[in-house]
Amino acid sequence: MSNYHIKHLEEYFQVYRKSVENPEMFWEEIAEEHFLWRKKWNNVLSWDFTKPEVKWFEGAKLNITENCIDRHLVTKGDKTAILFEPNNPEEPAQKITYKELHKQVNKFANVLKSKGIEKGDRVCIYLPMIPELAISVLACARIGAIHSVVFAGFSSNALATRINDSECKMVITSDGSYRGAKTIDLKGIVDEALESCTCVDNVLVVKRINSAIAMKEGRDVWLTPLLDEVSSECEAEIMDAEDPLFILYTSGSTGKPKGMLHTTAGYMVYTAYTFKNVFQYTEDDIYWCTADIGWITGHSYIVYGPLANGATTVMFEGVPSYPDFGRFWEIVEKHKINQFYTAPTAIRALAKEGLGYVESHDLSSLKILGTVGEPINEEAWHWYDDNIGKRKSPIVDTWWQTETGGIMITPIPFSTPTKPTYATLPFPGIQPVLMDAEGNEIKGNQVEGRLSIKFPWPSMARTIWGNHQRYKDTYFSAFENKYFTGDGAFRDEVGYYRITGRVDDVIIVSGHNLGTAPIEDAINEHPAVAESAIVGFPHNIKGNALYGYVILKDTGESRNHDNLRKEINQIITEQVGPIAKLDKIQFTKGLPKTRSGKIMRRILRKIAANDLSNLGDTSTLLNPEVVQGIIDEALLEVK
Repeated sequence: MSNYHIKHLEEYFQVYRKSVENPEMFWEEIAEEHFLWRKKWNNVLSWDFTKPEVKWFEGAKLNITENCIDRHLVTKGDKTAILFEPNNPEEPAQKITYKELHKQVNKFANVLKSKGIEKGDRVCIYLPMIPELAISVLACARIGAIHSVVFAGFSSNALATRINDSECKMVITSDGSYRGAKTIDLKGIVDEALESCTCVDNVLVVKRINSAIAMKEGRDVWLTPLLDEVSSECEAEIMDAEDPLFILYTSGSTGKPKGMLHTTAGYMVYTAYTFKNVFQYTEDDIYWCTADIGWITGHSYIVYGPLANGATTVMFEGVPSYPDFGRFWEIVEKHKINQFYTAPTAIRALAKEGLGYVESHDLSSLKILGTVGEPINEEAWHWYDDNIGKRKSPIVDTWWQTETGGIMITPIPFSTPTKPTYATLPFPGIQPVLMDAEGNEIKGNQVEGRLSIKFPWPSMARTIWGNHQRYKDTYFSAFENKYFTGDGAFRDEVGYYRITGRVDDVIIVSGHNLGTAPIEDAINEHPAVAESAIVGFPHNIKGNALYGYVILKDTGESRNHDNLRKEINQIITEQVGPIAKLDKIQFTKGLPKTRSGKIMRRILRKIAANDLSNLGDTSTLLNPEVVQGIIDEALLEVK
């Protein structure tokens, strides 16, 4: 029997050793014992990182929705599969059982077929976090269509770029969405996007906010009447293990977004196995990931990973600040959440609001806390541990990427001793290495380098849609026969990994390589600082110098900025060293962030260098309006 559920540290080391000594046997046992196959594979793995080409479970036949839904019907048919918590706390939560999910996915799949969608066609999904988003994803997978979910906060331009790149035949959207106290005209954004798209034949529209919208005759159609006309039975399309499952776009640091292509069998096996272990899910748990399905976190750990394990997964439509900053904790108490997975950005924002919102709610149901999206700073880690987990719920600080498909470096709760700011140890099957700039592996501990992976894992993206050369150049050209993550990492004395940020966020100052994350962690420990971001800017003597953007906590007190600058640099000197002191510090009200919470440093570097000629497309930012504010502040004298 494979170790599908790791329960203590000794077992982790046993499982990990087996996974790297004989990876094919390791993954074959997990795949064989825990999933439903229409036909077994002929070959577990073939790979060549020079092409690059990777194939898992070649020759196997399956449908991922049979593993996520059908096989649970006999034993868990009446169990809640999706628990939907609406934006408005006055609106009742909705529970969808596995039987109901099966029926709704089949009906939606039949609607897709009635509109001419076939295996291999691309379907763009631009929906808010409502049940129809998860159902439409599964309906595409049911019939072998390739879903491309675009976060329903992206601009019409960003949406059009993604539709055109993968030549989607259909868009699924809604009349609008709720976001806190606001409503957003999603259908209007789709209409604008489609003015520059010729590939879309149909737009399916879900009714959510009951607004008056324009419907283009012959193209746009309401979903509900179509659902009423179709059967609730839909035979699952039998897919090959390496058939495409979905395309998900991730921002490139330059150039157009990259459409990462994930395939069926390996992705299923890896996301299910990681979900089970990273969150130590047991049968009656209620699991909540606060991400949006528009991101890889939502694909892997709201939809596919939880449902493949027969879990109850929560979908939340709203935002953490509406109707007040206690909303997350109110939901935890209301639904007795056991596993809670969110982003450091959210944790910092909630910590900033004080403990009143936390202390008025019973969080005793929480067993495991998780963070995702970026490395968590030490102050936020301790706040989360002390006030949300009450020091009894381990924090899984997970490192992974859109490209990896699933969690790669993480503690196993109740097994791996946690360490603030460290993602700790590689997940079974993952073989990380640290490389130097010349392409040599850095051995031993207490070392820092470029984080790479030397052996394939089942859920890795197979290519960039329509551009395999870019895939090769981006991920496999830096180091021979290795996948390069783009991140730097430090490995400590016991082998724990700490992600130090993107390598393009490593700044060489006077010949010293300085990662931005440790400096930012130091700054964020100042009691007046809420958040910070460091970039390099050209310097006549040092080559590069450090420029800090600092957001202060809103305490109602005014502080002398010159004194604050001295105090911040004193902390950096003490914790990182005098070489890491900031030449310039700009106090600002916000930082430009992507929808997943990552700081867009490319823009900050341009502003720091006073190069405002080409800031690139800012429309896909969470807060594009903040950019002009930073520029205006920078025009004042920055010391």
